[in-house]
Amino acid sequence: MLWGGELIKFPSAFSTAGLSIGGGKIPFSAFDLFTVGASLAVMLAFSIIFQRTGLGLSMRAAAFSPEVAQLAGVRTGRVRTIGWSFAGAAGGLAGVLITPTTFLAPNSLDLLLVFGFTAAVVGGLESMIGGALGGLALGFGLALVLQYAGSSYTFMTAFVVLLAVLLLRPQGLIGKRGGRRV
Repeated sequence: MLWGGELIKFPSAFSTAGLSIGGGKIPFSAFDLFTVGASLAVMLAFSIIFQRTGLGLSMRAAAFSPEVAQLAGVRTGRVRTIGWSFAGAAGGLAGVLITPTTFLAPNSLDLLLVFGFTAAVVGGLESMIGGALGGLALGFGLALVLQYAGSSYTFMTAFVVLLAVLLLRPQGLIGKRGGRRV
């Protein structure tokens, strides 16, 4: 590798120390508030793009039925490239937002990938709101497991939740029941 395999600390743009308001200390830092704000802004922007623009309609059509979208005049190759660009930008932003709170290593974000995928499956892969709600539910659940059972059980709990949702309700908690017509 170019930079080696050792852990690197990525600097934060804002303070990571807890804020104090009126003499009392709250457990959230300026960086935490920025992370929540940036995440909400990106979710809102993607929601507007996917629901209210022609590009979003083309992306949804290309995702659900590429052949029909091509017959309707959608350039699916171009739309998929734009979709991958959006995904890469969102992933890059997520990496920049998470690395100041942890060390950066070649595989340091693998666990977050599992947690993110589990949250998306729990909420429903076809719903952005469902993914966000699934992420909140999984986060609160894993925080409880961390508090009462210890950190060694959080990864296993995420896999158990993923397996349970896939077996019991594969469309997720928000997703619609039933199959797609072919």
